[in-house]
Amino acid sequence: MTQVTETPFGEHQGQAVSLFTLTNAQGIRLAVTNYGCIVTQLWLPDRHSRLADVVLGFDTLAEYQAGHPFFGAIAGRCANRIGGGRFRLGDEAMTLACNEAATGQHLHGGVRGFDKYVWQAEAEPDGVRFHRVSPDGEEGYPGTLSVTHRLRLTEDNVLHFEYEAVTDRATPVNLTNHSYYNLSAQASDIRGHQLQIAADLYTPVDPETMLPTGEIHAVAGTPLDFRQPVALGIAMAQQPAIDINYVLRAQAAGHGLHPAATLADPDSGREMRVFTDQPGLQCYNGAKLSNRPWRGKGGVHYGAFAGLCLETQAFPDSVNQPHFPGVVLQPGGTYRHHTAHHFSLIGEE
Repeated sequence: MTQVTETPFGEHQGQAVSLFTLTNAQGIRLAVTNYGCIVTQLWLPDRHSRLADVVLGFDTLAEYQAGHPFFGAIAGRCANRIGGGRFRLGDEAMTLACNEAATGQHLHGGVRGFDKYVWQAEAEPDGVRFHRVSPDGEEGYPGTLSVTHRLRLTEDNVLHFEYEAVTDRATPVNLTNHSYYNLSAQASDIRGHQLQIAADLYTPVDPETMLPTGEIHAVAGTPLDFRQPVALGIAMAQQPAIDINYVLRAQAAGHGLHPAATLADPDSGREMRVFTDQPGLQCYNGAKLSNRPWRGKGGVHYGAFAGLCLETQAFPDSVNQPHFPGVVLQPGGTYRHHTAHHFSLIGEE
């Protein structure tokens, strides 16, 4: 049985913040805080059974509170970008807070998204259950949204991210976890990692706004083709910055978990396979981490390509693209999202 412990992690605006540590019998260990549901640590064994932390982040709550590029956090109410923070719900024009200075877009929920709140938290037998109520008008979003997020670590080395939400008014909902993974545990950057993505198509973006053009293109013949395992460094030699949404191959089915991606580090032997019920996967190679000098856990410098994000979610700006999978949750309905990360060594089943 996975063990769950709770320890103090500081205080945010007068509210106590906790750190929950999940440990299974194989020694895999996950730490997550109820401030922004941030995954602060993920310890995995290498081929020599040596444990190391494979996610980017900080040692203290104060460093998270000072601002960061969504290290390990929940992104919401609507993850990814919404063009100009504007969209329509029926006949009503909606305007959201725009917080991405470089492009002028609404990103990952706005100025104070879900990642900047203390959530109610309760330990469960194999994980943690987080809950918060997002009030009507928060960051410009309509409707009161009640959100539950569960993280579970099982004895077969699977980490489950599960989300549910209900609303009293139509509103966009698109939740995800924004961890940056480096399976070498910072022994090197991610360019030596092998990546495979279960997608034949992607949604190209305008490089100035980073918004989807509305087109859907084939990955074949592009540096974004990860249908077979490819060393990230080979792809990045042609396209150094990767921040793109993939149309997952099985998304049309819309039921149950389907393969999304496999990330492997040949040097350490660590492998992570991602399964989801979501239609898209945002792949971001951390190219912009070098825009400022991030100092992470243990004082380690996080430069460009220090970690890779594999964000399972709906497509970016879906609320403004009628032919993209819908993200508007209606009263009486329930938003559900389930993603599972399977950890193993290369060659293991």
